[in-house]
Amino acid sequence: MSFELSLNTGTTPQLSLREAVEAVAAAGLEHIGPWRHLLADAGGAEAAARIIAEAGLSATTLCRGGFLTPSEPAQRAEALESNRAAIREAATIGADELIMVVGGLPSAAHLLGGSGDRSDTSIVDARARMSEGIAELVPYAAEHGIRLVLEPLHPMYAADRAVLSTLGEALDVAGEHPAETVGVVVDTFHVWWDPQLGEQIARAGREGRIASYQVCDFNLPIASDALKSRGMMGDGHVDFATISRWVAEAGYTGPVEVEIFNEEINSQDAATTLETMTARYGELVLPALQAAAPAPAP
Repeated sequence: MSFELSLNTGTTPQLSLREAVEAVAAAGLEHIGPWRHLLADAGGAEAAARIIAEAGLSATTLCRGGFLTPSEPAQRAEALESNRAAIREAATIGADELIMVVGGLPSAAHLLGGSGDRSDTSIVDARARMSEGIAELVPYAAEHGIRLVLEPLHPMYAADRAVLSTLGEALDVAGEHPAETVGVVVDTFHVWWDPQLGEQIARAGREGRIASYQVCDFNLPIASDALKSRGMMGDGHVDFATISRWVAEAGYTGPVEVEIFNEEINSQDAATTLETMTARYGELVLPALQAAAPAPAP
């Protein structure tokens, strides 16, 4: 499975899992990265697994686990149990990788519908709790054959979504555990700006940590909802050729997910989205991956 394209269902939020699966199959693709709420809406992970398998597709990742930074014991216990459920769901649908958006500060939890001490702005403490949470989940994930995949997010999301902002930070946390249990995702939207990105992708390759490559563009101006500032490849400012070359040189040959949160793209006809993303992937991403991929052993 070398560089095969996958739809992350965050790109088509108007579709149910069955509808997304049908759209992916109609577009000639074989892979899908579902979000957890779609599994629940489909009747649970077992029903979702049947929908995916009956269409001849495979699940590349499950989005998402994480949010391991609450300071209150009850909230922390709830977060850990939610992640255990996510691990079981990932195993059921055949996704080996569970994407982990690790969580932000207690002071900002209310912005995402949660609760926390609004005076608690210690990112140092939040990162420590996050690392402890990952360590607690690793044995359970390993039992189920699932790798926890840490996703560093752009620094503008550090307060509310992820206290990991760089690939290097994510690798430092992952490095406390075996590579087969904790990996990282390279998401172009989040990491394109990092002056150490090439070095850290190479490091991730040496350590066997690259579990997923996700692509979309970084659009300007930033949307009023910053989460919706992702764009279709080629519409923004990401250097896909360079980043893709680095990823391939690091030894990654797995599926490539397109994950886009953008009001216009998310509301348009899914067939149009899939047609455009397939074409842009073929023009802007795949050639660099193929050109830089190590030659197969004789």
